[in-house]
Amino acid sequence: MLKIVNGLYLWQIMSRYFIELSYDGTNYHGWQVQPNATSVQQTLEEALTTILREKVALTGAGRTDTGVHASYFVAHFDSAREDIDRDAHLVHRLNGMLPEDIAIHAVSRVDGEMHARFSAKSREYVYRIRKTKPLFNRPFCYYFHASLDVEKMNAACAVLKEYTDFTSFSKLHTDVKTNNCKVMEAEWVAHDDGVDFTIRADRFLRNMVRSIVGTMLEVGQGKMDMAEFRAVIESGDRGQAGMSVPAKGLFLVDVEY
Repeated sequence: MLKIVNGLYLWQIMSRYFIELSYDGTNYHGWQVQPNATSVQQTLEEALTTILREKVALTGAGRTDTGVHASYFVAHFDSAREDIDRDAHLVHRLNGMLPEDIAIHAVSRVDGEMHARFSAKSREYVYRIRKTKPLFNRPFCYYFHASLDVEKMNAACAVLKEYTDFTSFSKLHTDVKTNNCKVMEAEWVAHDDGVDFTIRADRFLRNMVRSIVGTMLEVGQGKMDMAEFRAVIESGDRGQAGMSVPAKGLFLVDVEY
């Protein structure tokens, strides 16, 4: 970074830090800073700027949408200070300043080439569906009481891995260079009170997981067969896919570096 000292332009060496956190996305318009709306990024940047007494700009591992949660999230920031991670009280001070729906776990110094977004090898999401009406956990799951054929839904998961172009499951008019993603894992697991969908990929498109889940619910109800599911993917048409399920059931649970 360039810094002016006595009228001279000098290069200042910056240190890079990873910050690991979790958040309840209910009250936020996603991770990324939004005009006239509260975001997780903005809230955390303000707290870091106050405590570190320098302007902090964060780069996140992804851009979770409005209402989506993260049980594990990573962001990075640069600082002229080399000792931030040695402050034993920093995590405690951040948690004391931040609202109750954001929790900081660790701050660590990393190699300057590490990037919270571009260095990530994969991200993993879980979508939680409950078949009995939730009460205390209602902000964190989707209530869906219809019977589902999990075996057929897992057959659809196997189909997902055969494709790379997921335009059919992407929000329209997004600013990305490609809609190609590599799905590494996808699985539905049934339990006593519902089903959970886990998916891991190198990257995700906006609204991708929620629209995949909505489409697979049609498979699970017998409203769509495997040939029709394949046709949805191959069409490249978001209008052919199923509904987008509510954000509150979706969690980012892991980022692999």
